Amino acid sequence: MAPSVDEVTSYDKEHVVAYMRLLDADAEKADWREIARIVLGLDPTVGPDRARRTFESHLARAKWLAGHGYRDLLRSGWPKQ
Repeated sequence: MAPSVDEVTSYDKEHVVAYMRLLDADAEKADWREIARIVLGLDPTVGPDRARRTFESHLARAKWLAGHGYRDLLRSGWPKQ
């Protein structure tokens, strides 16, 4: 599960590229199972409930980061050159 706190975490910094890919795939209306498989490396046929919860928590976090958390990322110097 992705973090759900109102601050950018080290987990967020490590997964920011995946968050961007999630946002792109969501904007293209890709199937959540395909996104889970490609972006998150999960097999939704093995654990569909877990895969769905993980997908949803990461997409929600990506949307939060895009709307709020990006300021903290930029202030902290992300991305590193």
